[in-house]
Amino acid sequence: MITRSDFRPAWWLPGAHLQTLYPTLFRRRSHPRLRRERLELADGDFIDLDWTDASGGPIVLVVHGLEGSLASHYTGGILGALAARGYHAVLMYFRGCSGEPNRLARSYHSGDTADLQAVHDHIRQHHPAAPLAMVGYSLGGNVLLKWLGEQGVAAPLTTAVAVSVPFDLDCAAQRLEQGLSRLYQQHLLNKLRRSVRLKAAVLPPPVPLAQLPGLTTFRRFDDAVTAPLHGFTGVDDYYRRSSSRQYLDRITVPTLILQARDDPFLPASALPVDTDLSGAVTLELSPRGGHVGFVAGRIPFAAEYWLELRICRHLRERHTVTAPDSE
Repeated sequence: MITRSDFRPAWWLPGAHLQTLYPTLFRRRSHPRLRRERLELADGDFIDLDWTDASGGPIVLVVHGLEGSLASHYTGGILGALAARGYHAVLMYFRGCSGEPNRLARSYHSGDTADLQAVHDHIRQHHPAAPLAMVGYSLGGNVLLKWLGEQGVAAPLTTAVAVSVPFDLDCAAQRLEQGLSRLYQQHLLNKLRRSVRLKAAVLPPPVPLAQLPGLTTFRRFDDAVTAPLHGFTGVDDYYRRSSSRQYLDRITVPTLILQARDDPFLPASALPVDTDLSGAVTLELSPRGGHVGFVAGRIPFAAEYWLELRICRHLRERHTVTAPDSE
């Protein structure tokens, strides 16, 4: 089902780029007290998890976007909002995103659902009776939706929320080569190239470091680095197999997708249509909102971060928590 969002953008942040950039540049970073846990993986690598304090309550696993971390504007915000409402929240870091390089040559990618499965299994082992939900942003949203589709009727969640998803990776890569969206591409590629250089201090790089400056688009970087590192025959094979749009009709868990038509990371033509969605999926579309933006507020620079309120409202409809709801 496709529905229209009730989001109303701040009048002083018109347009997709201001909605996208304002929280990235101006939102004060804060988060609740967290406990770091290291999950050792079967292949000898590791994933770090940051847990909020809680004595019980439903668990919500948060999955960040490309090169995201606790420093991303949305992670501390959603962790704080969840903790204040009585949820036991945990942030999953993709390999190499928690402050130190991971051990193996491989890293993470947009279709890497095996690590999400490992984290799920770890949570279930230690909290077998707790209700479990997941929230994924951008790349993390793509991974989450793909995993839910792969799981089908076996999906073991109460609900899921995905935000600003690049449903079709090839279309997203093309969009990021156009207009002002090239600024986001350059920013993220700089972070990816930096990660390659940091790991090169301990492991042979996937390409000679001198070639990194020439990887100026996502297609070039993914063809030279991401695809061969993770067993794909090339960038087209990677994008085809990892895009989440083809998995949406297999999802059986009640799932909410929050998306803006003006997302500068994806053309509106690549958004799912009704026939792409299973009966368990609601795609809530807003004409405005940018990419992981959705900033509201009537007073300039007194921003209201609507995404956190909407996500918590959805979770409240699915879970009973003891903490008072402050919305």
